[in-house]
Amino acid sequence: MRQAGAVIVAAGRGTRMGTAESKQYLLLDGKPIIVHTLEVFQREPLVSEIVLVTGEQDVERCRQWVSSYGLNKVTKVIPGGSERQDSVYKGLQELAAEWVLVHDGVRPFVTGALIHACCEGAWESGASVLAVPVKDTVKVIDGEGFVSATPDRRSLWAIQTPQAFRRLELIEAHEAARRDGFSGTDDSMLVERRGTRVKIVEGDYSNIKITTPEDLDFAAWIRSGRQRRGEDKHD
Repeated sequence: MRQAGAVIVAAGRGTRMGTAESKQYLLLDGKPIIVHTLEVFQREPLVSEIVLVTGEQDVERCRQWVSSYGLNKVTKVIPGGSERQDSVYKGLQELAAEWVLVHDGVRPFVTGALIHACCEGAWESGASVLAVPVKDTVKVIDGEGFVSATPDRRSLWAIQTPQAFRRLELIEAHEAARRDGFSGTDDSMLVERRGTRVKIVEGDYSNIKITTPEDLDFAAWIRSGRQRRGEDKHD
């Protein structure tokens, strides 16, 4: 069976949350958010190994959680870099798998089905990202704050993670970006600029990135809804 390794990125401080604790370590239903995320990848048969990239000061407690929660697919917990891009690059060095999934540690509501779909998209096309259609009308503004264009909403998608690539191709894209001084907002941008076509795989609106206090409230609502429907029976 084809498999992929995973880099889970959880090295950010998350100042928009407004808490002393980093957002990925806040509790959701009595368990750190990062543990919820890791457990999904732990259960997915297509995932062969996991590297968790975290803040240097958080490596030891994350290793303890890996042990206490039985997350035996996590082969390494390593300190990240100064930016997310640096952290992903460091994580890629620690994997052996031919294919890699890169995922935000604060997206705990990804599902096995979404991971599977993202992998299949990459295996068929070379690279893939989860995304959902944009619901709102989007405006482009000029330097003075006036509307300069209204893109067709049907062509706009909000990008999520995981994102799946050939590991060596993504490493080469990261190294090219480092040489060029280029900083992307996601890994897909790095391979796109080298001419790789990236397949969009439809995700789910519940696969939120927990960034603000409002997101944490929404996360608790999603979690309780899944529990009522029996979708969290593994937890």
